[in-house]
Amino acid sequence: MEIRHDDHSAVKPGNPGSALFPSSPLGESIEGIPTGREVAWEPLVDYRRNGVSETTIHGAVAWAHGDEVIHSFGGNVLCYGRSMMKPFMLKAFTEELEDCSWEQKAIAVASHNGDTEHVAAAQSLLSESEWPLMLTPLDVPLIQFGRQVRRPRRWFHTCSGEHSAILHGCRKKGWNRAGYTLPGHEVFTAYMAELRKYLGQDWQPLRIAKDGCGLPTVSNTVAELAQIYAGLVRDKDEDWIWEAMIKHPDLVGGFNRLDSTVLKAGDGKVIAKEGADGLLGLAIEHPDYPKGLGIVIKIAHGWNSQATWYLARAVLGVLGIDLRNPYPLHRQKAFVVPGIVPEEYLEILSSLPTWDEWDPDGDRWLYDVEV
Repeated sequence: MEIRHDDHSAVKPGNPGSALFPSSPLGESIEGIPTGREVAWEPLVDYRRNGVSETTIHGAVAWAHGDEVIHSFGGNVLCYGRSMMKPFMLKAFTEELEDCSWEQKAIAVASHNGDTEHVAAAQSLLSESEWPLMLTPLDVPLIQFGRQVRRPRRWFHTCSGEHSAILHGCRKKGWNRAGYTLPGHEVFTAYMAELRKYLGQDWQPLRIAKDGCGLPTVSNTVAELAQIYAGLVRDKDEDWIWEAMIKHPDLVGGFNRLDSTVLKAGDGKVIAKEGADGLLGLAIEHPDYPKGLGIVIKIAHGWNSQATWYLARAVLGVLGIDLRNPYPLHRQKAFVVPGIVPEEYLEILSSLPTWDEWDPDGDRWLYDVEV
């Protein structure tokens, strides 16, 4: 049975462009590509009110020490790295951006809020005559305060710094800047070469898709992403990426963003980068992991900064890195699942509260009554 569309739909079966769309709302089965229904998502954290779970957040967590995956809690899930992979795409341009300011280097790997300082840093990578080359979608600032009257602009897009840096690098390499967002361009070829440094020269992605900003994104398992992030620690002194992110954490994300907060809490020993949809990558320099420790968290239902924050506090906390709790839940409390950390850390994990001091009246979640 064919899918039914309204008579005037541009994607009605047989109309131009219809082949690009799914043929069934139930979804197709593609050999070798497991969907979110077919993989074993794990519960990561649940929100309880007086002992009863009201919300359970599922996802996957993987830990890698160098090339070795040392802990996987649903880490075989296939996903796209999205913006979490910006440090690796920019590794193709580290020489060309070497003489840039630290602010320009930090905005190059950012998924920023679109604040004034973010826009200024992104624009500074190009001359004003080059600005029309920058092809991020029109957008408004990610976090806005008060009544907003600003029109959508490309510079407000969270990826405008990355795009500007790529264009800056292409000019210095002598690459044609037309089509820089396409998978047939030298930019994507160079990006794939960087990923193969961590995953092997024979590695091939199962899928390549168009990211929200227009650049290509490739599929990886969560465990593979953890291996790649462990490589960031190994190569931290080979280029400027690590130093730029810890010098200007608020350019990497912005006000109240999880990755910016982790960068500041890590005291130069942790690189953090968020990615849609529901990703956090952590590269950690730790004496117990001389080959570099990579930890990646993927939330099954997509972006959820509060749940990811609880998990980041837990995995960093067992390693001796103190990250504050997120803003509190309303009359609920968060409880993390033991499987998010290797077994040897369970005792430490049980000593890390996922809540701060609380007012027994304002935060009351039970009534002491007989029914």
